[in-house]
Amino acid sequence: MASSETVTAQEYIRHHLTNLTFGYHPEHGLGFAHTSDGAAEMGFWAVHVDTMFFSILLGGLFLWFFKRVADNVSSGVPTASQNFVEWIVDFVEENVRGSFSGKNPLVAPLALTIFIWVFLMNLMDLVPVDLLPYLFQRFMALFGADPHHVYLKVVPTTDPNATFGMSLMVFLLVLYYSFKIKGVKGFLGELTLQPFGKWGMPANLLLEGINLLSKPVSLSLRLFGNLYAGEMIFILIALMYGHNIIMSLAGGALQLAWAIFHILVITLQAFIFMVLTIVYLDMAHQEHH
Repeated sequence: MASSETVTAQEYIRHHLTNLTFGYHPEHGLGFAHTSDGAAEMGFWAVHVDTMFFSILLGGLFLWFFKRVADNVSSGVPTASQNFVEWIVDFVEENVRGSFSGKNPLVAPLALTIFIWVFLMNLMDLVPVDLLPYLFQRFMALFGADPHHVYLKVVPTTDPNATFGMSLMVFLLVLYYSFKIKGVKGFLGELTLQPFGKWGMPANLLLEGINLLSKPVSLSLRLFGNLYAGEMIFILIALMYGHNIIMSLAGGALQLAWAIFHILVITLQAFIFMVLTIVYLDMAHQEHH
């Protein structure tokens, strides 16, 4: 954001937590939101352009890199990139073999895509919080935009719309394979006949329904919550810069320490999202669980 002398700490934090939003405003019509309140007033159908841009960009980067390695694969002495890709593929395949008991050629590629894509989106949290927003503000200022009203969030997984979108797609796959493998009768039987038998159908439906619906909610909120908290800590550390040399040095040390620890969080959350996806799909392929 612009220099800290022109904004309060509260405004700085609020600015960094506001997405670049495009939608229809009740008063100003179709366009980009110029304030966080304006973004909220656009309602449900507003689009977080920064989330869409960075998630698609990182997904495209993943596909390009893996395709490039696949096109240049060698049976002789492998390159460093080939070794890296083969290690990732073997790692994901081992997790699929250990957690998925059915036979479905979709599961392994899906698990690989989820793990790398979520990891890359999480990795954006290590980019200095002011760097890309500041460059974007300077770029938009060339077209007459007020830098104070230019927003940019670079970590897609700190947007619940992104995490809920991914978990919803996993949930739809779970429903699809549940109906396909078990049939309508078998799927409804699992919801109504367990764990208390046919005499406890209302209680069974309540418990199993909550259990089913909680899967996409917990899957999305776990990823969102951990990355949002990590981003918030980086923002709070950034507030330490510019006060005096002691605070700036302390902020630098804290930022380095948190970044090193956050690498573990970034990787672990991508791994958990992948493993839970495999487990949920495995449950959908089983007659009883």
